Amino acid sequence: MKKITYYIASALVTLGAFASCDIDDVKNYTEKSIENFPVNENDATAILAGIYESLNEQFSYTQQSWLLYADLASDDQYGGGGVNDKLFQSHDLLSNYNADATAEFWRIRYQGINRANTLIAALPNLTSLSEDLKTRYMGEALIMRAYYHYELASMYGNVPLMTIPTGDLVVPGDVSVLWGQILQDLYTAATTMKAQRLTNGHVDKYVAEGLLGRVWLYYTGFYGNGTTIADLTSTTYKPLTEVTLPDGTVLTKKMVTDLIDDCVNNSGYSLVSDFRNLWAYTNKFTVEDYDYTKGKGLKWVENDNAVNPETMFAIKFNKLADWSTTIGYANGMALFEGVRGGQDYAATFPFGQGWGAGPVAPNLVDDWNSSEPNDPRLEASIQDVRKLPNYTYGGWADFVQETNYIGKKKAPVSAKNDGSQGVDFSVEKVPYFCCFENLMYGTSGWPQNANNMQLNNIHDLVLMRFAEVLLMQSELKEDVTGINRVRARAGLQPIAAYSLTALQNERRHELAFEGLRWNDIRRWHIAAAALDRQLNQPVYYAGKPEKNTAHNGGYSARFKATAGFAKMPEGQVSIGSVPQNEGYSDATAEYTGW
Repeated sequence: MKKITYYIASALVTLGAFASCDIDDVKNYTEKSIENFPVNENDATAILAGIYESLNEQFSYTQQSWLLYADLASDDQYGGGGVNDKLFQSHDLLSNYNADATAEFWRIRYQGINRANTLIAALPNLTSLSEDLKTRYMGEALIMRAYYHYELASMYGNVPLMTIPTGDLVVPGDVSVLWGQILQDLYTAATTMKAQRLTNGHVDKYVAEGLLGRVWLYYTGFYGNGTTIADLTSTTYKPLTEVTLPDGTVLTKKMVTDLIDDCVNNSGYSLVSDFRNLWAYTNKFTVEDYDYTKGKGLKWVENDNAVNPETMFAIKFNKLADWSTTIGYANGMALFEGVRGGQDYAATFPFGQGWGAGPVAPNLVDDWNSSEPNDPRLEASIQDVRKLPNYTYGGWADFVQETNYIGKKKAPVSAKNDGSQGVDFSVEKVPYFCCFENLMYGTSGWPQNANNMQLNNIHDLVLMRFAEVLLMQSELKEDVTGINRVRARAGLQPIAAYSLTALQNERRHELAFEGLRWNDIRRWHIAAAALDRQLNQPVYYAGKPEKNTAHNGGYSARFKATAGFAKMPEGQVSIGSVPQNEGYSDATAEYTGW
C-alpha cells in the first residue's frame, strides 16, 4: 500500500476546523481564533497539516490552478481538451472564460496563507513546544506562506499581502512590498532552519534556499524595468541586483547565490543517474512492456515508495481520493494532462487517459531538434503518439489543438496485467490495463473502483528538483558548472563558456513541462516573441488538420495587454479587495470558443 505521509493523514481529521470561509470574500478567510488555538503541540501539528493540505485541495479544481495555468500559458504547451473545455484554451490564449473563472484557486490559496499566518502568530507563545520544534514549524509555515503568495502573485500580479490572521478586508499595496515579503519569508527560513534534509514530505532549509533562488530570479528579472504593463512587457532584460526586504535587510544577488551554493554543496540532494528514471513510465510494472524503455535496465527511482534523491519539494497523493470528500488526494495534473480519453487503453499504452489539456506545441519539438538534436531528454520527455504501436485517433472526437505530441513527465501511466500479479478487476479480457498504482500499491483501500482513471493517479507531482537548483546556480554565477552537471547526466558534451542563451535552452530542455517555462519567458522578457512561435503550427481540430490560429487578438497582443496575468476573480473586484487587471475591461478579453 502506498505510504500516507502523516501530514496528509492528519489533514483529513483537521479539515473540519478550517472549512468556514466564504469563497468570494477575502475578509472572511479567518478560521480559528489564535486566542484559543493552538495551545499545544498537537494543535500546532494540526495547523501545519492544514497548511500542507491546501497543496492537495487545489486539485479539487485543477482547471483553475496556477500549475495548470503556467503549463498552458507557456509557449511549450497548448490549451487542448475538448470543444467544451474553453477554460483550458483561454489559459493558452491569455484570455478569460466565464465569470469568476479561477475564484476557487484564489480561495484555496488564501485559506492556506491564513492557516500559515495562524501558526506563525501562535508559535512564539507556545511554551509546550521545544525551541527546535518551534524553529522547524516556523520555517515550514514561512516557506508555505511564501509559496502560496508566489503562486498568487505570479498568476494575478499585485494581490493582497496577508501576514496576520485577520477578518478585515485586505487590499494590495506596493507590489515591491509583496515580493519583498515573499523573499523575506524564504530568506528567514533559509537562514534559521536546521541544516537537515527532510525525506518525510515536509519542506526544509534547502527547499527554502531553492525557492529563494526561483523567486529572486523571477522577481528581479520580470520587474527589473519597473511595475507598469509596459515595463513588464518590455523586451529589455535588466534584472535588479538587490532588493530591500520589509525588515530593512538589503538582499543582494551575492547573498542569494551563497544560499544556492549551500544547497548544492551541503543539502544531500543529488541528481538521479539516468534522467528517464525520474518519470513514472519506468515503474517496474510498465518498464518492460514499453518499447522505448524495454531492455534498457531502467528503474523508476520511486518504485515501492523509495525516496527520490532529486526531489526537493513535491505534492504527495494517496488512496483516499473520494468524490464524497475530496478528489485532491489524487494527482489532478496527471488526469488533466492525460491523453484525451474514450478509447481502448491498448491504443495509448503505456500512457493512461484523461482530459487532453496541454498538448505539446510542435514549435518546441522543432526548436529542440534545431538547438540540441542529439538530446535524449527530448524523447524522454515527449511522446510522439504516432510511434506507439497501437495508436489510432479515436475516443472522444472533439479534441482541440491536438498535435500528436504529449508530455510524458506528468502523464498518467498504465500497466498491463495478465493476472499474474494477483489483482482481479473482474474483467474478461486479459491482458487488461490499469493504473500502474493499482499493481504497485494493491487494490484494497481505494474508496472508489480499484481501477479508476480519475482518482487512481497517485504518483508524486514534483514542484522542485535538484537539477533546477544547479541551473539556478549557473545563472546566478554566470558559469557553466551547474549546466554541465545537468548535461553530463543527460550524456551530453559540456559547454565551454556560459551564455544566457545556453542557460535558457538548458532550462527549457531539462525542465520541460514542470511549470517553470511560463515565468522564465516572462522574466527574461522574451515572452511575446516566444508565444507567437505557436502560430500557424499544425494541429488537429476534431481529427481534422488545421493550423493554430490567433484568437482574441493573438498571443503577443494579449501578452502586451496583460503581461500574462489572469483576470482577477470578479467576486474579489466587487467587494473592493482588488482592482481588475489591465486587459480585461471589455469583451475582447473573453474567449468564446475555437
